[in-house]
Amino acid sequence: MSTPAPSKPLKGWRILVPRGGPWGDSVAADLRARGATPVVAPMINFAPTDDPARLTTALAALADGVFDWLTVTSATTVDVMYSQGVRIPERTRVAAVGETTAAALQAVGYRVDLVPAKDNSAKGMLSELTQLEPKPRRFLTLRSEIAKPLLTQGLIAAGHDVESVVAYRTIGEPVAEKIITDVRSGRINGILVTSGSVAQQVVEQFGELPPSTLVAAIGPRTAKDAAGFGLAVHVVSRHQTVSALLDSMVALVEAGRAPWVPDTVDN
Repeated sequence: MSTPAPSKPLKGWRILVPRGGPWGDSVAADLRARGATPVVAPMINFAPTDDPARLTTALAALADGVFDWLTVTSATTVDVMYSQGVRIPERTRVAAVGETTAAALQAVGYRVDLVPAKDNSAKGMLSELTQLEPKPRRFLTLRSEIAKPLLTQGLIAAGHDVESVVAYRTIGEPVAEKIITDVRSGRINGILVTSGSVAQQVVEQFGELPPSTLVAAIGPRTAKDAAGFGLAVHVVSRHQTVSALLDSMVALVEAGRAPWVPDTVDN
């Protein structure tokens, strides 16, 4: 008995992946598995923190085993850690907000000890960490310049010793003119929006999108941020994971509710 061919529900679709590196490669592979043609075009990048000496000192302390926990709230933080050759000792446990951040950590060889089971947010991580660690612990929280310090403040309020350090500043990354032309002409059929920063760059770099372009936002928070920048979103994943995002896209396409349908598989 022959094995049935795998389903390719996104066959004919060209989907823009807005981040590169190991994370972008992983998402591209997931899209290919569903039949789509990924177009990796990084739209955001990280710039050095305004206080690099403090970051260097904190990362050295991390490598020396000073902290009981390291918290990572974005895949971009992982990019910074990887670029600086950060070493995490065995004694230090790693907490990641959401499967996207966890996948980014694992893609470059870091382990992940905790991902919030129910609420993939800083609030969800705070709730689980305070239950898991009733006694005072030493935490290093790495964050972006624009991130709200909800996790840091919550851990301090719970009696923990917390060092909160800005790991990076988020900046826009100009995409190639060909990508802009392909998006504006409708040749790119879908765009993955994985953060508010990406949504901002989509609006600033592409302007008004063709009505046929499917915009998929990873999680309700990102969708809300996208709306704040005036970006219309067609599908929102319930969970802040790439697999949930792609599954939501597939569900929309299979239900016949996508704004574009491929005429041929060779689009």
